[in-house]
Amino acid sequence: MSQTSIELQQSDRSKSHPEPESRLQPVPQLQLTEQPQHSHQLQQQNPLQPGQQQLLNTERQEKSVWVTPQRLFGLLLVFFIGIAILGLAYYLHHVLHTGSGNNAANVTPCVSTACQWAAARLSMSTDPFTQACDYFVSMCGSKRLQLKSKGRQRSHGILGHSQNPIERLAETDKQNKTERRRLREDTILSRKTLLLQYLRGILETNQSSSSSAVQKTKDFYHSCLDTRSLEAVGEEPFLRLIQKLGGWAVSGQWNRTDFNYTLGLLMREYGTFPFFNLYIGKDLNEASSNRTKRYIQIDQPDLLIPIEWNSQMQKSSAKTETLRPFLASCQSYLAFLGSPPSMRMLHVGTFISLSSELAVAASPLQYRLSKGQLYQRMTIRDLQSQAPAIDWLDCLQAAFHPLSLTEDDHVLLHNLPYIIQMSRIINKWLHKPEMSNSGILHTFMVLNLLHTLMPAMDSRFSETAKNFSLALGNIEEEVPRWKQCVLETERGFDSVLTHLLGETTARQETEEIIENVFFAFISKITDLRWKDQKSFQRFIDKVYSSPPRLLSSKEISNEDDLDLLFSEVTVSSSGFFTNYLQLLSLWQKRRSKLLAAQTEDADILSVAPSLVSNGLLFPMGMFVPPLFHPTYPKAMNYGAVGFLVAKDIFHLFLPEIYSHNLTMRAVGECVWTHYLKATEKAGQVRATNLSTAWQEEVWLQYSALQVALQAYHQSLSQNPADTSVSGLHHTQLFFRSFSQVSCDTDPDGESMPLDASFLIPVMCAESGLCPTSPQCSIKALQGKSQAC
Repeated sequence: MSQTSIELQQSDRSKSHPEPESRLQPVPQLQLTEQPQHSHQLQQQNPLQPGQQQLLNTERQEKSVWVTPQRLFGLLLVFFIGIAILGLAYYLHHVLHTGSGNNAANVTPCVSTACQWAAARLSMSTDPFTQACDYFVSMCGSKRLQLKSKGRQRSHGILGHSQNPIERLAETDKQNKTERRRLREDTILSRKTLLLQYLRGILETNQSSSSSAVQKTKDFYHSCLDTRSLEAVGEEPFLRLIQKLGGWAVSGQWNRTDFNYTLGLLMREYGTFPFFNLYIGKDLNEASSNRTKRYIQIDQPDLLIPIEWNSQMQKSSAKTETLRPFLASCQSYLAFLGSPPSMRMLHVGTFISLSSELAVAASPLQYRLSKGQLYQRMTIRDLQSQAPAIDWLDCLQAAFHPLSLTEDDHVLLHNLPYIIQMSRIINKWLHKPEMSNSGILHTFMVLNLLHTLMPAMDSRFSETAKNFSLALGNIEEEVPRWKQCVLETERGFDSVLTHLLGETTARQETEEIIENVFFAFISKITDLRWKDQKSFQRFIDKVYSSPPRLLSSKEISNEDDLDLLFSEVTVSSSGFFTNYLQLLSLWQKRRSKLLAAQTEDADILSVAPSLVSNGLLFPMGMFVPPLFHPTYPKAMNYGAVGFLVAKDIFHLFLPEIYSHNLTMRAVGECVWTHYLKATEKAGQVRATNLSTAWQEEVWLQYSALQVALQAYHQSLSQNPADTSVSGLHHTQLFFRSFSQVSCDTDPDGESMPLDASFLIPVMCAESGLCPTSPQCSIKALQGKSQAC
């Protein structure tokens, strides 16, 4: 295994303090110590896209000690920056001056299959170097698209810490960055699509595996794709399941099963929570104490009936204009399940009545946050006394089997008034004499179970749900079946997919990019103008206490462990309904594991880094084609995924940078001034001044591009050899790769006031940086070279 350790040593802090608004000299230091490396050989991989050959596995390279989380101070950082400068000088002398333009004779072509595919993809994208300035008026040369709020589907996934909307809202409110967070989530969706395509290729490869867990994962995925079998069996599997639950009054056959017994069974075996939701997560009120304990968190449910909030009355209610289509959809479901026409209206009517009563007790997150109703702690015993209709200990014990719970255990409530009212409503319906034979509470639970199992039902059910969504005004893009199946597979077999993704990750090349970008980021922030030494030192301490790392191989289960973990799981290659029931059982095990675990499991579908307790964790899902491939030229990798790594690091630390940095506004205005000058002939009327948010984003992306390029130069100083694609010069290939990822994979929409590709002409205004000047030349427009 190759091993590179970066020893971080602490030196005495300088006793001198610069004047306010002065440029601070780097305080930290670092020492790079290269240790002997074993030789390694990467297997050639093919780009993994639908219909193309599976990427061959590459040998995984480990680093047992990558970045130690000690603080870095003093002269050794200056030493590192000196290395970077020498590397840049070497690059400029030996590479830039050897040729220019698209002269293929001066570059070594990359001939791997991945590069051939990348060259074809590059040929279909626009070259920003050859575009006139008017091109940059619109986003990527086309009409600017305004991001629209997308409709959200009711979640039927695992209600764990990563999906807890309470945590997301509280964090958003804490940072007061709601709009930026929404825009960031929109850009992340594009990256996630690439990851899902990559996982699709892994699941669809015909390569055999000796692991039974891997084979079960692939069988589950393929059974999900087999919609013909779903259509053939129709509603029969669900009707058999209803009989296992004691039948229901809709069919006239109901065994009057106990309410709490049925509720506990749905929670344990079928991942269904009709009357309240369960999450697993930390108490944000304990965030300052750095406690890692997780709690059961109880919240209002995702009701099937659409509800609306009256801000004047401060009360929710069923949305009146949606009652008719909601009624029609419920009647359709009962018809599909064989309910006699004479019985449908009675049961649908009582179902809507109960749903409407529960809706009145619900309230939106922002309202509950303002009223201090989130994270209310109480024991299970106290909860039982306040909401006695639910047997809380038995139900929670069922949901988190086999963990042992007691009445003295604490839970967190996110809407106690709803829980109390929900208990009263249940008691009322349980003891209504005229409803003693209708089993409305049981029917309510069965219809919620139907919604949980909707992905495993035939197309009549999904089409009905889609039509109801359209009636509500939700315009949602049709999700292809393969994408649904990859997502369903991940929910049950995430540890297997993590293992498979880890086997195809070129660890050494990936860690090198993260490492070089991280230290180029450090170099960049030490060169900024800070208000005072104290704020700079506090920020730099935070950065050095968050060393970057990739998910290590020790955190990924091996095949033997996976085979044991899934030994009791039986997967049929054709019966998706039965397989889906097993998936729900796997979800229950994950819930229990989340509650008992002291550390968070990595999210296999994550495509952006996160700050965790022991550093800056980068997901493997960031490093997939076409963003990254070990056989790509380094210029391509740094221009695409290197830029994304830099941008994500800036976004994570942005609040601290922006609140104390004095450079951000000047750089943002400089880039904007160039943009106005370059595009003034297009006749577009635009604001002469940027908003604070736009200044922030322009500076961030411009800085991230600078950091990625510096990291690439640092890589060349360590190993000057690099290949190319389409005969492009290395620097030009770097910028082409950046332009492509900005337009195709990581669009910024409303968060950027200009096309991100315009940053290329601005950077090329620096003398000698680009081998050829872009057609939209800042130097020609301004009469002088003026980089920002």
